[in-house]
Amino acid sequence: MCLYGAGKILLHRNSAWRTAICTITLKKSGQGSWHTPCISTVMKRAINIRPSKPLGLLLALLPFVIAAAFYVSASIARHAENENDRLLPDMTQLLDGIHRVALEEDKRTGDIILWTDTAASLRRLAWGVGISATSGLLFGIMTGMFPLFRSSFAPPVAILSLIPPMAILPILFVMCGLGEVSKVVLIVLGIAPVIIRDMQGRVQDLPHEQLIKAQSLGASSWQIAVRVVLPQVLPRLLDALRLSLGAAWLFLISAEAIAAEDGLGYRIFLLRRYLAMDVILPYVAWITLLAWLMDRSLRALHRWAFPWLRSTDDAGDAP
Repeated sequence: MCLYGAGKILLHRNSAWRTAICTITLKKSGQGSWHTPCISTVMKRAINIRPSKPLGLLLALLPFVIAAAFYVSASIARHAENENDRLLPDMTQLLDGIHRVALEEDKRTGDIILWTDTAASLRRLAWGVGISATSGLLFGIMTGMFPLFRSSFAPPVAILSLIPPMAILPILFVMCGLGEVSKVVLIVLGIAPVIIRDMQGRVQDLPHEQLIKAQSLGASSWQIAVRVVLPQVLPRLLDALRLSLGAAWLFLISAEAIAAEDGLGYRIFLLRRYLAMDVILPYVAWITLLAWLMDRSLRALHRWAFPWLRSTDDAGDAP
């Protein structure tokens, strides 16, 4: 006697459990058939659990709350041993430091130090990121579309992207001087090759059928680049800029720390000599806030300009 069967599965889902009701039809060779129901209950998998918005916000803030609590406890312990401790300033010292740099005029220059340094750093960062984005988009499309250009230009870009920018900083100071140019060039050399390679890969990943159809309709290379390729790589450019912001800030702070007369990095390394942690820590927090606001601005621009396409972390609904 031979038995064989076929099954039909109906899924019922509630908040915590998923129940599968199976109806198995068994048939015996040469005879009739009968139905045997079976019920199996499977616990909801963690991969399918998504936190609500309040819970997501709470989970996002939790690491910062833990870090703040650890800092406060360590600061209290150090001040219990030495009231004049400056390595971990308490809240009063931090507020005094913020007031001095953000609200009081400098006695030597008459400027408010925090805003002067912020304006100088943002100006350098804007030039560096702007040039990197423009060159990354232009050369990325060219290396991705034109094999001849890719053969001659892609290898130097690949090698340049592997050179640590900080290693050539002294060379930049010798060639470009200690002014603004060397700091902007350092940012460009640090992030532009990465953006170029990212754009090149995105162009090469486009369906080849699109390029063939555009050519069959009589489109020139320029028209294909502008009307077919460009609209599809622009969203990726914004994502690449978001991912490059951390490196751009790193190169900016490093350049300002070595050779500058103003800027956030210059101020941090200047005050390091005096162990002025009541100012250094607020400066670090301010840089972090500025970088976060830039990231959120680029993400909002991505959603506004390309509402049909999700950016790199939209799937995770990061706050």
